Amino acid sequence: MRCGAPAPSQAAHSNSSKDGKGRSIKACDSKTVSLCFSCHHLFDTYQLGNRQESEELFNKWLKRTNAMLESDDDLF
Repeated sequence: MRCGAPAPSQAAHSNSSKDGKGRSIKACDSKTVSLCFSCHHLFDTYQLGNRQESEELFNKWLKRTNAMLESDDDLF
């Protein structure tokens, strides 16, 4: 979703409490995006931006993910 690296990818959960994230609790699976291992690590350790910037990035990725999942177009 971020870098375009080929598979495998990982399900990266939202890090926002608004999405249900809490201490030792992951956000709902509906709040996940596909990231490669490296991008997932950068995202989870806030190396892509501060907390607010990371939340904005995630929301952009989630919107794109949901658009692809809801598309009537053949993806394959």
